Amino acid sequence: MEVIAMTERLQGGVYLSENGGIISENEGVAVYEKPESAREKTMCYRIMRAHCVNDDKDKMNIKFDALISHDITYVGIIQTARASGLRSFPVPYALTNCHNSLCAVGGTINEDDHVFGLSAAKKYGGIYVPANQAVIHQYARECMAGCGKMILGSDSHTRYGALGTVAMGEGGPELVKQLLCRTYDIPAPEVIAVHMTGAPRPGVGPQDVAIAIIGRVFECGFVKNKIMEFFGDGVASLPIEYRNGIDVMTTETACLSSVWATDDETKAYLELHGRQGDYRKLSPADGAGYDGVLEVNLSEIEPMIALPSHPSNAYALREVIEDPERVLREAGLEQLLPKIHDGSLWVDQGVIAGCAGGTYDNLCAAADILGGGSIGQGAFAMSAYPASQPVFSALIAEGAISSLLDSGVTVRSAFCGPCFGAGDVPSNGALSIRHTTRNFPNREGSKPGAGQSAYVALMDARSIAATAKNGGRLTSALGTELPTHKPTYDDAAYRSRFYNGYGHADENEQLVFGPNITDWPEISELGDALISSVCSVITDPVTTTDELIPSGETSSYRSNPLGLAEFTLSRKDPGYVGRAKAAHGAAPSGEVLGAIADISAARGETAPEKLSCGSAVYAVKPGDGSAREQAASCQRVLGGNCNVAREYATKRYRSNLINWGMLPFLYGGNGESTFALGDVLYVPNIREVVSAGTPEFDAYVISADGAYKKITLGLAPLTDDEKKIILCGCLINFYRAGL
Repeated sequence: MEVIAMTERLQGGVYLSENGGIISENEGVAVYEKPESAREKTMCYRIMRAHCVNDDKDKMNIKFDALISHDITYVGIIQTARASGLRSFPVPYALTNCHNSLCAVGGTINEDDHVFGLSAAKKYGGIYVPANQAVIHQYARECMAGCGKMILGSDSHTRYGALGTVAMGEGGPELVKQLLCRTYDIPAPEVIAVHMTGAPRPGVGPQDVAIAIIGRVFECGFVKNKIMEFFGDGVASLPIEYRNGIDVMTTETACLSSVWATDDETKAYLELHGRQGDYRKLSPADGAGYDGVLEVNLSEIEPMIALPSHPSNAYALREVIEDPERVLREAGLEQLLPKIHDGSLWVDQGVIAGCAGGTYDNLCAAADILGGGSIGQGAFAMSAYPASQPVFSALIAEGAISSLLDSGVTVRSAFCGPCFGAGDVPSNGALSIRHTTRNFPNREGSKPGAGQSAYVALMDARSIAATAKNGGRLTSALGTELPTHKPTYDDAAYRSRFYNGYGHADENEQLVFGPNITDWPEISELGDALISSVCSVITDPVTTTDELIPSGETSSYRSNPLGLAEFTLSRKDPGYVGRAKAAHGAAPSGEVLGAIADISAARGETAPEKLSCGSAVYAVKPGDGSAREQAASCQRVLGGNCNVAREYATKRYRSNLINWGMLPFLYGGNGESTFALGDVLYVPNIREVVSAGTPEFDAYVISADGAYKKITLGLAPLTDDEKKIILCGCLINFYRAGL
């Protein structure tokens, strides 16, 4: 069954007709405006233009209404902003503590970060959300998002499109720019229409729709770095939390952001949360132009599963249930074949958690399906994490919590642990099914390099509950009729615990530094030429940020740049840290200097006086996944000065490299045969290359014996500020220079 019909980009795209239908340009060119102006009629462009401080149709310089970060990222962000001249937060900035790592590494460092966060909220006028009160995105939905707003977060799943908000997840330095009253600078993005029709069948949940979409568009890059705009008759069939559940997963398509048409459902949600004034009707204008369209017939979507180890590894759950051996072999998961017995695939753990799974609707549905019946006394276990304390309270009032507890489900407070590898870690060899955001390798907390491997598949809460009811036998919830529950909302927990100091910065307040919180080390400006020792060569099709810097217990060192850097590539390439340290600040060998002299002579140049010596990582397509800047900054503090890639998986990872002064080189050749460990990449006249915005230029790969070969590297276009940041060495230096 073709779940999603995708119309590839036509000459100028596709248009919204007067009756709400989709027509191609070749049918409507005589009726509608050209795409450049028609795109302005989309919802997202009208919102972004209202937040844009320039009039350039091709470039956008945006200021956001609000910012949000969690405890993996906010210390580094505030330290960077502080080093760059921060005086007070210019917009509401919420510091959540949903990535509380439970002291997994040890000592007081986890809670020390939280104490720092509260002191920063008091000093600079921020909002502080204590640990276990709410996961970051549920708090934003309940208290910050609104129709026509824009929110920037330092977590990749910053998506509040279902509430009419254009939200983006970026690395910490982009939030620093906003804190310093600078802008978020992007080329005018393309927009993809997501035209929804029909209504979900009983037992089909938001994660099923999300996995179906991700499976269709991720690999082909159809929506990469574009904005997804959801509308159509099918939207009206979806409760608001259902829409939220689809929307938050759009991150896994690699899109830039998302926004949905709003209606009475949206209005009712905002009214329930005491924010009636944040509602406004949003819909595309007649003749709105798009760069492509996804046709999503909700009636045709069935329960889905994303097998390890990516949300795009999508299969109909029915296929896996009917013939698990065939599907597992097809997916290259022969190691899970022992999980098949009695004609079925059996799983060891079920988890419903976080911003995707822990909503009121999802947990009510799970409770209804379980009905208080036992999940069994065997190895199978199940946990549920309400996404916020108000959600927890509403579920208690509904009776859902007692039903879950009676069934043997462990119910925990709001925490992102199962999403990033610090909670409910399965046993070795186990298969966990989760309604969470990601199932990357190591996300579940396992350590394959140490012989400890577990596996995560993504599913919807409804089919997870159906599986739990069968004691772990993989089961679909398709056809299960479920009652409608009317949510309640009481923010008493927030009022009792939150600190909201926006607009009340106190410069006399002292920041509280724990012993693990350290400043960023000094970073040098870019030299006349670049020398990079190749310290890791990764030939996988995609490299995630979890592989570049593992999540989980390593996050305890999030506030110590040098301490965290010790874990860089630790589960992917354990030798990288030692190689990078050896290259950091080391003088080039005589063989390398001799090669540079020969290259300079052949080019008719004198040897460069000022060299930037450091290390490089080669990867085919790095940066899929999390927005956390540590994937780049950890390389930088170890002396990294560039990445070389065929392409970058996400804009946010490339931006993180740039903001930390690292060059995001592109190489179209056969990288794995060109680069070897110990080789030295030499790029002459690098300052000139960056300053001029030269798209392609000569570089040289020098081997240990001094032999060299010429290659061609590229740099995708850089903004004027990005050029200056790289030349200065990093964003902190850029601001210290008064630029």
